[in-house]
Amino acid sequence: MLEQHYSIDLYSGDGAIPRDELLRQIAGKDALICLLSERVDATVMDAAPGLKVVANIAVGYDNIDISAARARRIVVTNTPDVLTDAVAEFTWALILAVARRVAEGDRLVRGGSWKGWGLDFMLGMELRGKQLGILGAGRIGRAVAAKAPAFGMTAVFARHDMPLDQLLVTSDVISIHTPGGPETRHLINRKALARMKRSALLVNTARGSIVDEEALAWALEERLIAGAALDVYEREPEVSPILKTFENVLLVPHLGSATRETRTAMADLAVRNVLAVLGGDPPLTPV
Repeated sequence: MLEQHYSIDLYSGDGAIPRDELLRQIAGKDALICLLSERVDATVMDAAPGLKVVANIAVGYDNIDISAARARRIVVTNTPDVLTDAVAEFTWALILAVARRVAEGDRLVRGGSWKGWGLDFMLGMELRGKQLGILGAGRIGRAVAAKAPAFGMTAVFARHDMPLDQLLVTSDVISIHTPGGPETRHLINRKALARMKRSALLVNTARGSIVDEEALAWALEERLIAGAALDVYEREPEVSPILKTFENVLLVPHLGSATRETRTAMADLAVRNVLAVLGGDPPLTPV
């Protein structure tokens, strides 16, 4: 769609675009379509004085300095709604996988260590009758909660249904769906982890900054919680070496929205936002 109306400068390298390359390529541009791996701050914006819109291919936008954008009258957009179901489905995949030790079992079989069926072999946790505590009552959090009855779980939201501390103390699975940013940085810290049940599982498909990974490693070492499943990390794509040592921790490479249908819809929405702004129309999904 864009090629029909504008000239495109596409970065096709592996991984995130290097900072110096981003600053070089954005010069003279009217629009930027970026991923959450790109830090779009005042320096980047000032490198393109004519920049009119930054279209983030993500629902979160903590990688963009919103205040700097507003000061420069740059429109910022994101891609809400189109990824809600995909992330909610994936959250349940992680919950089931860590509760029933799926990845552990896979490693055991592939490593040739499976000796056969046993009555008490690799016992996991059933979900039926358990409480699912959700941090974040936005689109994704609500979509995750809507699927809880299918597994016999009762979903509760922090602050909406009960205080955060009560949710930490009473929940069997805690799933994080709150936005990233300074307000939620290390929301799950040593104090929060120490309040959780020793049988509880922690799942994060939101932003890595929300969980203090050093504190999580401490809680796992002290056996204060039963396990964790992480799709996001504090310093992506770096992952804490300590977390890699725990068999009861499921680590996946930020795949929450990774379906062909959803990623295509996200990119399409970002393009339509750019076309709208450059065409003089309001953005479809402004931040």
